[in-house]
Amino acid sequence: MTDLKQSSPPRLVAVSNRTAYGSQTRAGGLAVALWDTLAESGGLWIGWSGKIFDVPRRRVQLVEEDGVSFALVDMSKAEYEGFYLGYANSVLWPVMHNRLDLAVFDSDYFAAYESINRRFAEAVEAQTSETDIVWVQDYHFFLLARHLKDGGCRRRTGFFLHIPFPAPEVFRSIPNHMTLAEGICAYDVVGLQSPHDCANLGRYLHEEMGAEKMDDERYRIGDHVLTMRLCPIGIDAEGFSLSATSEVAEKASNRLSRFLGKRNLVIGVDRMDYSKGLPQRFEGMATLFDKYPDLHGNISFTQIAPPSRSVVEEYAQLRQQLDELSGRINGDYGDLDWIPIRYLARGYDREELAGLYRLARVGLVTPLQDGMNLVAKEYIAAQDPDDPGVLVLSQFAGAAQQMTDALIINPHDRNAVAEAVREALQMPLDERQRRWRALYRGICEQDINWWRDHFLAAFDTSGPAD
Repeated sequence: MTDLKQSSPPRLVAVSNRTAYGSQTRAGGLAVALWDTLAESGGLWIGWSGKIFDVPRRRVQLVEEDGVSFALVDMSKAEYEGFYLGYANSVLWPVMHNRLDLAVFDSDYFAAYESINRRFAEAVEAQTSETDIVWVQDYHFFLLARHLKDGGCRRRTGFFLHIPFPAPEVFRSIPNHMTLAEGICAYDVVGLQSPHDCANLGRYLHEEMGAEKMDDERYRIGDHVLTMRLCPIGIDAEGFSLSATSEVAEKASNRLSRFLGKRNLVIGVDRMDYSKGLPQRFEGMATLFDKYPDLHGNISFTQIAPPSRSVVEEYAQLRQQLDELSGRINGDYGDLDWIPIRYLARGYDREELAGLYRLARVGLVTPLQDGMNLVAKEYIAAQDPDDPGVLVLSQFAGAAQQMTDALIINPHDRNAVAEAVREALQMPLDERQRRWRALYRGICEQDINWWRDHFLAAFDTSGPAD
């Protein structure tokens, strides 16, 4: 088994809970941003193998695919339950999305989280050199850089948080919040999705860590300088636009068109997660049907919501709630030849979704809290420039601060949801085109490659690793 350490040239090492190794397609998400850069630099991707064993295993499997090397770490069942289902998704996820009522503060969860972070830090140390840049992805690994430093391992480290960073008052509710913050402060560069996230973290660092703000991006904490970079993630806008007219996309669009007839399509596509505001969205559509009987039989709302983390109790409860809501709304408003809500609890291929987005007159993206929300950007990328649909977007999505030409609404207000959908359906063609052009220009200018380059450029101005 060959050691993947290199002394030169510098390369990018990505660390994330899941990798793109063995994927049928690398289209979309993190893989688009990282794969080409990793391949060009002879890079390495470190992540979970996806395998769960009855007992802990220290094995790191080294494999390669299409010019990218992978170091895959195994987990035991107890580690997976404590680290991933426990601390990551029953503590950090709800707190970071302002759902303290759903958080389960269990000291055993934190012990598992710290253990896995240490295990991944050991893999980073074993498989990298001092010339590498280590780019760690998301809330699963707040502590990784701290464990590297505690072990005397000098690496240039960056961290990108894909989810929101909450107000300091909320973050302090986590019993180990200071330990997590010390982990964040061990990184050289930290990237966040929105100005609001940057303001929240900056205030926390000042109030709790005594951080000194040196300029717009740099904070001094003790003898360490942290660069905090506003870095909203994007998509491959032009590539997704092409996907929307592919054979697969057109086939999916034609299948749904046969059901729609002359009705206008309103579409939502989300993981089944309580942060996405799906019950509130369903209630908003019920309000629309209640207030505007003229729309009965003339529109169809399709919600695609593949299950997520179904073994966590809150997600099972959400599934039951959506089943009951869609049944009630269809019973109250439907007719022999019209189903108001088509609710599909399954996933679809990326190109199929692109075709459905292109068909939809309204894209309904109404999370209660979201780091960015790339569905909003994909919906815009998929539109027909000559006859584009309208994006209805939650003010609490990170994308709202970039995509100001969408119809921005409060997702908690069912009347606001209803009125925005009504406005979108009635919007004149020239206004739809004007809004779409501005939105499409924005997602092309700050696409997935811009995001990657903008983050990595922060290392040019950051200080050396401590």
